[in-house]
Amino acid sequence: MAPGPSVDHRYADLGGVRLHYVEAGEGPLVVLLHGFPEFWYSWRFQIPALAAAGFRVVAPDMRGYNLSDKPKGVKGYGLGPLARDVERLIGALGEERAVVVGHDWGGIVAWAAAMLHPERVERLAILNVPHPERLSRALRTPRQLLKSSYAFFFQVPWLPEKIIRAGNFAILRSVFRNDPVRPGAFGEDDIDRYVGALSRPGALTATINYYRALARQAPALTRGFLRRIEAPVLVIWGEKDIFLVPELARPNPAWVPDARVERLPDASHWVQQDRPERVNALLLDFLHGTPQGSWPML
Repeated sequence: MAPGPSVDHRYADLGGVRLHYVEAGEGPLVVLLHGFPEFWYSWRFQIPALAAAGFRVVAPDMRGYNLSDKPKGVKGYGLGPLARDVERLIGALGEERAVVVGHDWGGIVAWAAAMLHPERVERLAILNVPHPERLSRALRTPRQLLKSSYAFFFQVPWLPEKIIRAGNFAILRSVFRNDPVRPGAFGEDDIDRYVGALSRPGALTATINYYRALARQAPALTRGFLRRIEAPVLVIWGEKDIFLVPELARPNPAWVPDARVERLPDASHWVQQDRPERVNALLLDFLHGTPQGSWPML
């Protein structure tokens, strides 16, 4: 954990699922949603910085991850239940609204929460994951299909789990060591933490079920699920992302009219861990409500 205020570990019962989360600081609520294959710890550089700046920062383990409940089956990992977790968590924390920040899968859930529960989302910050409308279109192109091939492999029963576990999670360890741009962005202790969280009973299948549920839900993404997001949106995009084409960064203005995209050419998919100081500065500007027209252009 980067230097900063202490972190409290807590649990929230959300009606059928119990989520573990960490909390630091006091002030307006900011909820940080992690991606695959991580857990709350992926925000270790952001939590102390945002808390020190006067925000109440809450980073949950999303359902299926680490210390949170792991519902059986694929159905429980659809975008509806995942977005509802965010809505209920904000309420359980005693707040009406929050700024929601999401990376990777946490970004997909954040998009869904802003569409399905707009009354809960004050502002939205997205790190290296496209708006669902952009993603659904991109998956029709050979270039993005190739980059997303692992997600299609995840649709196979039990085999992905077996391969990922092989050699003490050798594939994931290799990704964490080699993919980030900044040398040492993931130390060996960090990697061990991620592997340890995925090694918990039921965790690996639960986290892969996110992909399985999305594949089943994909046809509905353009039929009634999509809704216009009126909240201000900041997109931070590491341009050396090996999983997503850079053209996906900017959302369609018809669906997200108040959006700004900040591209970081020297960052990978793991943008908040590759360039934590730059990401923190961008988030704090956004959280403090700096008028978008006055932001410096990169």
